[in-house]
Amino acid sequence: MNVLNYKLYYFLGVGGIGMSALARFFKHHGKEVRGYDKTASALTKELELEGILCHFDEDPAKLNKVLAAYTKSEVLVVYTPAVPVTHLEYCLLKEEGYTILKRSVVLGEITKQYKTIAIAGTHGKTTTTTLVTHLLKSAGLNCFAFMGGISKNYNSNLLLGDVTKPDPLFIVEADEYDRSFLTLEPYISLITSVDADHLDIYGDDSSVKEGYRLFAQKLRPGGVLFVKKNVDNDLKLTEHCLIYSLNLNTEYRAESIHVEEGRFVYDVKSPVEDIPLVLLGLPGLHNVENSIAAVAIAQQLGVKGDVIKEALRSFKGVKRRFDYRVNTREHIYIDDYAHHPEELKATISSVKRLHPGKKITGIFQPHLFSRTRDFVEEFANSLDLLDECILLEIYPAREKPIEGVNSNWLLQHMKNKNKKCMSKEALLAELKKTPREVLLTMGAGDIDQLIEPIEKMLN
Repeated sequence: MNVLNYKLYYFLGVGGIGMSALARFFKHHGKEVRGYDKTASALTKELELEGILCHFDEDPAKLNKVLAAYTKSEVLVVYTPAVPVTHLEYCLLKEEGYTILKRSVVLGEITKQYKTIAIAGTHGKTTTTTLVTHLLKSAGLNCFAFMGGISKNYNSNLLLGDVTKPDPLFIVEADEYDRSFLTLEPYISLITSVDADHLDIYGDDSSVKEGYRLFAQKLRPGGVLFVKKNVDNDLKLTEHCLIYSLNLNTEYRAESIHVEEGRFVYDVKSPVEDIPLVLLGLPGLHNVENSIAAVAIAQQLGVKGDVIKEALRSFKGVKRRFDYRVNTREHIYIDDYAHHPEELKATISSVKRLHPGKKITGIFQPHLFSRTRDFVEEFANSLDLLDECILLEIYPAREKPIEGVNSNWLLQHMKNKNKKCMSKEALLAELKKTPREVLLTMGAGDIDQLIEPIEKMLN
């Protein structure tokens, strides 16, 4: 199957980070691209500026007008699992017999045609994917990249290469949700972590690990697998793999880690080439670890140490990943996408290390009722690291409420005495009245709507 053989590409859920990248990819290839999403967003506005028309009402009549100019064989419909099977447009397309494929299947078909680098993990994959992209782009390599966040270096979630040149590289963030990453056929694979998540899909921790084990086995013959220390044991991998870590005795690691003017400086130790005195443009100790993984992949593809060193220095990070929005003597405000207990722990710990002695207030919006229920103790333990915790109500995303599971219930599991639940409106009024010393917003829901109001308030 060649997914580039269609004339019209219609996206159900076009405003998603992965879906929008695919839409842009097909537009780059000169295709007509249209899409539906539930609500308008900054991403859909950008898509429309690029010539990808979007609409936001579930209207089969509008869809029929779009389809009228094409035969069924000329149309490919791409959808995200977040779109319910009762969706009126989805039902129409299915009844009429159009070709309808999940985003993950389309992405998998594309990766079969390229030398693919796939980066998976419960957390760390977006930053690592974006780091790899920046290292390879800085080295002048011809590559496409599908990133799970907006790169601040390129102000996009998609990097476009040149298909007319031989053997372009294809970098992709491998999503474990719904086992999507099992459609990929990578030449280089990397697994950053295998902590339990998406138990609404997998059921239990052993099934999560089985999913990652199957992903590791999708490697093409002659390919290379990189994993973080202990992932190989957790997955009981029989395949040969190369091991990295933050600073353990592994093939790829950091040494002499220290902070200079709020940034981490360290030496990269590698069997290919050691790189001394690396300065990472992105804060956070967990991001030093992510950079070691990115360096391992870049060196595998022949990128030299001096290029890597300069690229790590110039890396600006990813929007909503340890993203400094305000950094003055009066106020520090950091926004982060953290929505899993381990991510919260890593983010909060890094903020404490970078700003010792300062009072840290964290605002967290839990994402999914099922995730909150499944990891309530772990969430409580991570949030207890804060000096002050403010919880917003749970963002439901694709889920219906679960009786008894709410933010007040999570609050009761915390030991931290300085804690409360608030609405978004009350929160903004509270922050205006009493600004915090170090403020941290975290979550994967619509908490991002608060970023600009908070930033303007503090500035």
